[in-house]
Amino acid sequence: MFIQRLLSAIILIPIAVGAAYAGGLWFFALIVLIVSMAGYEFFQLMRLGGYKPSFFWGLVLIWLLLADARYPAWQLARPALTGVMVLSLSWQLFKKDTSTPTVDWALTIVGALYLGWMAGHFISLRDAPGGLEWMALTLLSTWGADTGAYFIGKSLGRHKSFPRLSPKKTWEGTIGGWFCGVAVTLLVGLYIGLGLVHSLILGALVSAFLPLGDLAISMMKRQVDVKDTSGLIPGHGGMLDRIDSLLFAVVVVYYYARWMIGF
Repeated sequence: MFIQRLLSAIILIPIAVGAAYAGGLWFFALIVLIVSMAGYEFFQLMRLGGYKPSFFWGLVLIWLLLADARYPAWQLARPALTGVMVLSLSWQLFKKDTSTPTVDWALTIVGALYLGWMAGHFISLRDAPGGLEWMALTLLSTWGADTGAYFIGKSLGRHKSFPRLSPKKTWEGTIGGWFCGVAVTLLVGLYIGLGLVHSLILGALVSAFLPLGDLAISMMKRQVDVKDTSGLIPGHGGMLDRIDSLLFAVVVVYYYARWMIGF
């Protein structure tokens, strides 16, 4: 398992770093690809639970929300959300192969919002002044916290933290991830000129929210009784399994940078 995780990371991390460094349309294209795969996994996950959300309308809304983040002057978010809500709900009126049309519609909209709206912050953050530095901090702090939680949990983990949602999660791993996340954020923050106080606060916030993003997906998987969102990435599960923590991290970094630092 560890070898698979390592090999997958060796392949995927340079792609993510390269696209983040390039920015612009390269980064936008990668985010669209990643979130589209994660969206497919989410809707497939809900289908395993007996529901039938719309792949088509869900992905359309995801794409429009990501396009709104890339081209904010177009002001796509409100008409996109309004149009997809109306059209997807109307579509449910004519479907005869489901006994849960209202839930199917709600899962379509909520799933697309969860992924498209949250992931749009990657694009907005990268396109902001100093976006490359902020993106580096987001990625490195998340990877540092996840890596610390994995190894410390593996070696020292004894006390289960959330057995109802994720049987393998331990308090030792969670606390180790917190410390590693804060340490990495501090180092990166100081390197990019963020300052000691802001680096510590942001590190604490990111590290506190990361496990919640992971547990949110664990909650969904547990409800439909599956281990991974897919088998796409050896040793890691699906694309949604890989970005669950990052979705929470990027939102924290974006709003902290915008409200507390200013850009």
